[in-house]
Amino acid sequence: MGEEKKVARKKLKSAKVLGKFMADYYHELDRASKTGKKKIAWCTSVGPAEILRAMGFVIYFPETHSAMLGSTRMASDLIPKANAIGYSPDICSYLTADIGAYLEGVTPLSKAFEGITAVPKPDLLVFNTNQCRDVQDWFTWYGREYNAPVIGVHTHRGVGKITESHITSITRQLEALIEPLEKISDRKFEIKDLKKIVALSRECSNLWKKVLDTASAVPAPLTFFDGTTLMGAAVVGRGTSAANDCYRILLAELEERVLNKVGVIEDEQFRIYWEGMPVWGRLGIHFQLFAGLKANVLASTYCNSWIFSDLDPTDPFTSMARAYTTLFIVRSDAYKEKYIKKMLDFFKVDGIVYHDAKTCPNNSNCRYGMPQRIEKETGLPSLVINGDLNDLRLLSDEQTRTNVEAFIELLEENK
Repeated sequence: MGEEKKVARKKLKSAKVLGKFMADYYHELDRASKTGKKKIAWCTSVGPAEILRAMGFVIYFPETHSAMLGSTRMASDLIPKANAIGYSPDICSYLTADIGAYLEGVTPLSKAFEGITAVPKPDLLVFNTNQCRDVQDWFTWYGREYNAPVIGVHTHRGVGKITESHITSITRQLEALIEPLEKISDRKFEIKDLKKIVALSRECSNLWKKVLDTASAVPAPLTFFDGTTLMGAAVVGRGTSAANDCYRILLAELEERVLNKVGVIEDEQFRIYWEGMPVWGRLGIHFQLFAGLKANVLASTYCNSWIFSDLDPTDPFTSMARAYTTLFIVRSDAYKEKYIKKMLDFFKVDGIVYHDAKTCPNNSNCRYGMPQRIEKETGLPSLVINGDLNDLRLLSDEQTRTNVEAFIELLEENK
């Protein structure tokens, strides 16, 4: 196979709209932190953001900060700082990179957004363990540092069939958040406010799903690597009309591409599904690697993590509980395999790449034979890439390139 060619990336005009949304979001947080006029809640990315918005909090999501530490390649130098105070190199590199940045007094926000010099100080921290136990430890550490209260929701894991007992237990935990939130916010909870926010979140979810589903077109109008950055508003802005406005604009542009059969990659020959976390510090390099081989990594489970089709404004607490329990990451392997097979068919893919992220076992689904089982049932080849979401010391670029080239050769033979 010849040398990889540099591929010109077809940029989305609407990406600028989403970029402005993110800038406005971080500047609002910065103003709240400096003036103290609004209470600030730190929240995990799939935490009860709707409740916090309904209670008037401005919300900061540390995971987005950690992703920025990864994408700016700051993380690998900062992780050892957290290791030095007792955090293992084997645990979540989002956690260790973020704590390392705090210890060093640095943030990528200062370069990305003018006038921002630090992350916002929390009035409280709210977690949901639907991602992993690490988020609880992460937030508890900051709770001690900032002398701020930490509350959370403990979600079921390894869920096969969802039962009413699952939903009831999470619903009660969500309802139990209200009393402490009222005390901290000095504001009385109003169900009408929550219903409004949940309605906006559901709309955001629907729009984001339509955005991602455009990749089922042949040729696909976007890549997984685009999705990892475009999803920012769905993570930090769900429950706001501004985020929904952004996705309407993005969706219109993508639908125009589909109508005109404009693919993001010229002469798309191979369609790839990515399972697992992105390697944040290699988004551009991985795009070039695959695109240079006429392969489009066009869909993923990861970007779908902010699709909450169960949200229902008429029954906000119960529907939020259901959304958190149906989430892919907390489901059984049998459910995950069924879901992935459905996605492979929907997106018309030729093969699947699994990212075995060293420090993220909860988002690495290739350690217990799943790739082999799915390949046997579908006949679609798979490749496992060893690496990490943030710690680039755990990634071999040369090995990745060699393995990807060999994988595309295999797909070529299958064609």
